[in-house]
Amino acid sequence: MTWASWTTTDVYTGRGGVRTDELGIVTGNVTVHTTWAGGEAQIAVQYSGASEWFTMTGSPVPCRSERDSRDLHESVVEAVRDGGGAVVPSPSLPSP
Repeated sequence: MTWASWTTTDVYTGRGGVRTDELGIVTGNVTVHTTWAGGEAQIAVQYSGASEWFTMTGSPVPCRSERDSRDLHESVVEAVRDGGGAVVPSPSLPSP
């Protein structure tokens, strides 16, 4: 199986933070992690320097390729920086 992952550290949430399934809203300095495998991307966040990961609301999402998952990761990082109770943005899938 093909897979890939990306991690971005020291992402400061915008006002209103990021929404997680386990804790609700998380604010402050976080790490964002995306794992892509089997046509699906899973996104998690953690307080930077902590050990526990939390599922970002909206994850997992369908994602067709490694490249698309990298683009999704960048979109997620920007959404976290924007704050406002950020959730995983819906990936834009190209027409077949």
